[in-house]
Amino acid sequence: MNPIPLLDVRDGGPIAHAQTRIDAAAALRKACLGMMEPMSRICLTPIDRIAANWLKRSGSAYRAELEHIVSILGAPGAMTLNMSYLFACTTQAYEDEYGLPRIRRTLDWPFQGLGRAVEIAWQQGTAGDYYNATWPGAVGVLSAMAPGRFCAVINQAPMKRRTQGALGFPYDAALNLHKALASEGDWPPDHLLRFAFDTCETFEEAVELIATAPLARPTLFTLAGVRCGEMALIERTEREARIVRGPVVVVNDWQEPRSGWQARMSVENNVNRKDAMRLVAPDAPRFSWVSAPVLNRLTRLAVEMCSAGTGDFAARGYECPYVGGEPQPATQDFHLRVATPTALAA
Repeated sequence: MNPIPLLDVRDGGPIAHAQTRIDAAAALRKACLGMMEPMSRICLTPIDRIAANWLKRSGSAYRAELEHIVSILGAPGAMTLNMSYLFACTTQAYEDEYGLPRIRRTLDWPFQGLGRAVEIAWQQGTAGDYYNATWPGAVGVLSAMAPGRFCAVINQAPMKRRTQGALGFPYDAALNLHKALASEGDWPPDHLLRFAFDTCETFEEAVELIATAPLARPTLFTLAGVRCGEMALIERTEREARIVRGPVVVVNDWQEPRSGWQARMSVENNVNRKDAMRLVAPDAPRFSWVSAPVLNRLTRLAVEMCSAGTGDFAARGYECPYVGGEPQPATQDFHLRVATPTALAA
């Protein structure tokens, strides 16, 4: 198993990341989209065009950056992968044995290769540095930690339903996608979270930004600050927000059921994952909680992080082959403690 690399891209950001790791980006694209070869250009080019048009109409501050990265990579699929949406995740915001807010999270995605290819990008915005669990060629933020400020992650929100039953599911899914692609001035969720890390100096500033910015798709944002009690789940629709303060376990449903919405994954699956995380002790050994049902056949990444003090960030990739129906670790464990003003990886 290879170590997860730490790349200093404070000068140049994701563009520098893509340029430095262009071979890794090409390998990742092949792993995720290889099943579409040799017809990828025919199949992916129209989808890339749709994603690019959405980006142009969005409120993202990173349009030019992503277009530059697509030109660097020079292959169909880069835009599509960037503008695609998460499948499922499990998140817990809690206080450790010292009363410091922390986040545990797994990211579940159907793409092969993401667990093996994960990298930590040391990025910088106007508000300061942060560490982003990401991939070469990616622009947004899904899981990141800013020392002395906050850490945050994204989960996919429930699906808006206008019909009932399985027969109406494709219609609702298509209508939801059309609504997102036709939106004007709205942020892609992962771009908005990156903007918070780039520009927000405090936990409360980040909560305010994420709760009020126009959003392209419903999303669940979980944040943890640096002081006791600084934890928040922001349940977002395109124009509304519900903020849940304090310790929380987040799956792929609202904390309180809402009429007209269907949870991602089954109700039983969501309940079982929440119950499992509630049983994890605050001082549990690192990644000991990554087991069924939290660990599943689509799990690609596990992260633990805390922004208090000097900052603490741990990550592990998961990948095929499956053993007993579960993915296995695909990387060495990454653990970083920040010793200002430099980063030390252990």
